[in-house]
Amino acid sequence: MMDAGDDYLSPSPTLEETFYLISKKNTVYRVKLSEKGLCLQKECNGNIKTQTIILEDVIGCRCMRSKRFAHKCKWRPRSSKKGCHEEVNENSIDWDESDVSAYLYIYAYILKKGKVITHRKRERMIITLRFRSYDKYDDNMHEAQKWRVTIKYLMSSIQQSSLPPCFFKSHDIRIENKVLVIANPKSGVGKAREVFQNKVVPIFTEADINYDLYCTKHALDAQTLMRTTNLWEYMGGVVVAGGDGLLFEVVNGIMERPDWSTMFSQIKLGIIPCGSGNGLAKSISHAFNEPYDQNPVLVSTLNVVHGISTPLDLVRIETKNKIIYSFLSIGWGLISDVDIESERFRSIGSQRFTVYSVAKLIGLKTYKGRVSYIPAVSEQLVPNDDCDTKSVVSDEGRRDSFYSIASKKSAYHSAAGSSYESLTEENVRAFGPSSTLPPLSQSLPSTWTTIEGDFVLVHAAYPSHLMTDCLFAPSAKLDDGCIWLCYIKAGISRAHLVQFLMGMSNGSHIKTPEAVMIPVSALRIEPESGQLTVDGEAIELSPLQAEILPSAAQVFARA
Repeated sequence: MMDAGDDYLSPSPTLEETFYLISKKNTVYRVKLSEKGLCLQKECNGNIKTQTIILEDVIGCRCMRSKRFAHKCKWRPRSSKKGCHEEVNENSIDWDESDVSAYLYIYAYILKKGKVITHRKRERMIITLRFRSYDKYDDNMHEAQKWRVTIKYLMSSIQQSSLPPCFFKSHDIRIENKVLVIANPKSGVGKAREVFQNKVVPIFTEADINYDLYCTKHALDAQTLMRTTNLWEYMGGVVVAGGDGLLFEVVNGIMERPDWSTMFSQIKLGIIPCGSGNGLAKSISHAFNEPYDQNPVLVSTLNVVHGISTPLDLVRIETKNKIIYSFLSIGWGLISDVDIESERFRSIGSQRFTVYSVAKLIGLKTYKGRVSYIPAVSEQLVPNDDCDTKSVVSDEGRRDSFYSIASKKSAYHSAAGSSYESLTEENVRAFGPSSTLPPLSQSLPSTWTTIEGDFVLVHAAYPSHLMTDCLFAPSAKLDDGCIWLCYIKAGISRAHLVQFLMGMSNGSHIKTPEAVMIPVSALRIEPESGQLTVDGEAIELSPLQAEILPSAAQVFARA
């Protein structure tokens, strides 16, 4: 309960203020804040320049005091130059007592357009407003806090947050929902921790994101964590800093909970691309026309801090011995061989796929088996949910490798010497939706389409991209309720196969004569040789069937 004497501020629908630069005479900045955004109007010697920062580009703001006199109002992108004043928290004792001004820092990442669309990028901007209309610091800070409260209120309206609609406490405006970040130190070229510390943490700080960080110590660690942790503490979302394989563990860990249905409906999933492929992160940005290639980590982090989500299809996969859940792809044949056998070259990043593709073309193989499918229809399959959805709270309590952002020490758990070999898992009960397909051991009805023979590759994807530079399913949407099945039978020339592989970078591979791309709602693969992969991870070679689970999860996106 809050004391009656606490200072509360009501957000205003519109705020306007005029700011001046002492260093530039005859220069006036008129700033207007409304639900449309932040309008910045510069008037200098009769010339007027106007710029509007939309609220969707603003990630946070905070009130500060400054040690050193500097520019009093600016809207240009800020660089780290000597001579600029040092930022000091409003509650810090290290401030200039003679300066009664209050400063409001507004952090935004605006979209800068290049001469061509591929040159678009997000650029950091800090708008600094100095409030000094009053003789007392407390009065000036009160004005700055009024702006801060209104900005937070307008931002929360966009995010459809559960924040109170009328009143906000001036000194505690942050969204309290905590985010769980799971980092894999071995992802990609092994720099996930450095990427998170240097590129993600500063943005989280600007946006007042409250989070816990967990560094995985071995394979399937994230899956165990999701199964045993009290996820009600992390209604802000679960974000992985790693590759698609780490998110694969998170999804399957949640599916091993009795309350899986509730968790998927309540928790948003996110990914900071630190792996080799990063197919889902690219697909999310592609779906909303975000400039991913210029700065993948920045774009993906901004998806998280905005707190908005979009539905994501999942796929239920049944093999002879287990049930798994997928969000990216199923593969058999050439592409799967390249994915798995190039693991030894993961230190060179995504280039390992190109290098090994050339090697596999020289010794091209074919794979004998049978592929069956149900063509997609407009009606989406609805999973049958007959499981208990009561929450399970972990008895393990808080793990030692969790660290809060509030700690001034390193937010990382040392993974030195950690083993990344699979651990022996006790039998874990799989929950999740029940299947609508015939049992894997039974023959398929005549309504299925079946192709038999020798294949060069069979690959099925649900989002658009398999990797950052692989537009595998150009027509795919994140929640279209389709599995995009592609297959090539034996007999294709090497020239056409090279055309196919090179065309995957821009989606033109589907024009290769021997390539067949079909939207399906379910499929069965019965291989006799080769390797099977799910989301880039190898699984046992056995008959496999899969069915779409439309909009089963939510992912952070600039929807």
